[in-house]
Amino acid sequence: MSDAQNPLEVLGLEQLRRRRSMKWRTFGDDVLPLWVAEMDTPLAAPVAEALQEMIELGDTGYPHTGPYVEAFLQFAQQRWGWAPRSSQVRPVRDVMTGVAEALKLVGELWDTVIVSSPVYPPFFTYPVSAGRRVVEAPLGPDGRLDFDMLEESFNLRTTGGQATYLLSNPHNPTGAVHTKQELQRLAQLAADYGVRVVADEIHAPLVYSEATFTPYLSVDPHGYSVMSASKAWNLAGLKAGLLIAGSEAASELADLAPEASLGASHAGVVAQTAAYAQGQDWLDAVIAGLEENRSLLMRLLSESAPEVTVTVPESTYLAWLDFSAYGFDDEPEGGTESPLQGPAKHLLTEAGVALSPGHAFGTGGQRHARLNFATNRAVLTEAVQRLGAALSR
Repeated sequence: MSDAQNPLEVLGLEQLRRRRSMKWRTFGDDVLPLWVAEMDTPLAAPVAEALQEMIELGDTGYPHTGPYVEAFLQFAQQRWGWAPRSSQVRPVRDVMTGVAEALKLVGELWDTVIVSSPVYPPFFTYPVSAGRRVVEAPLGPDGRLDFDMLEESFNLRTTGGQATYLLSNPHNPTGAVHTKQELQRLAQLAADYGVRVVADEIHAPLVYSEATFTPYLSVDPHGYSVMSASKAWNLAGLKAGLLIAGSEAASELADLAPEASLGASHAGVVAQTAAYAQGQDWLDAVIAGLEENRSLLMRLLSESAPEVTVTVPESTYLAWLDFSAYGFDDEPEGGTESPLQGPAKHLLTEAGVALSPGHAFGTGGQRHARLNFATNRAVLTEAVQRLGAALSR
């Protein structure tokens, strides 16, 4: 793929530093930010055109979500061969808000929410905000679901009560794409113990050629999924998402709080409708560029920091790096509530490279950090070379 076709090679560092998003404004101009999940791409042309027309028309009123739902349903059918009904879908503000609303639908206050760590840090905070308590059933040594651990946790947490399992599919931060067989086993285990499953599937469109995405609801009609175009088309700042109930759970949507379906922004709905309806060519080009960057990252790490081990992601644009060989202590000065610990703290200070600190992802995150490789090759190359130089000192 030529650079002209690769959305990751359009914007240079000087242009990226003009951005005002969290990724580029949290740290100084000397830092290369490879942390929060934003991509360094321009907008897909259909999305940009839809937003431009909205601005030209002064079309900044309340969202009309019918076309958004229909565009998603068509995308799901074309991309994954999955065909939920429109009656199973409700718009929500964003994915984690949708997760919190789903947790309210399937359980009661102070219920247990089980998560497989290391996992996306809001999995620990949003359930608590919804009045739940979170416990961990860590991934196995291979970075995939540990079914013995899950069964033990499901059994323990449903004795005298009920529990929900919050699934990351594909998994963030490891990039594992759960197979259909794994998801079927999870669904059976959940049925055996009366556990409801809520799946965060925000990275579903970003799956690489060696893996196949299976929508969780295609194997569990009693579950919930929350999806959005925000990660795949870089639209996180334009709020919109979709809460989808399994076919046997759709009647529960009648209990969804009325305000829950009113949180999506008009701009988010317009942008995501265009992405789902007309943005598949751009998405395919981004995935091709990310696969090239994934290969580049592996080569750069082997050259510059060979003792760093990496979980090769099957999806997302996030790499889970293990710095255990370097003996980092994850205990920060000033206590465990510091946002930076271990290798992320060291590399920010010594290399001017910002990564997401591993401890925030829960058990298994110590001495790890998450690297976002959705940038241009020049930035990625310099960042890994800086990282390697800092680790060798």
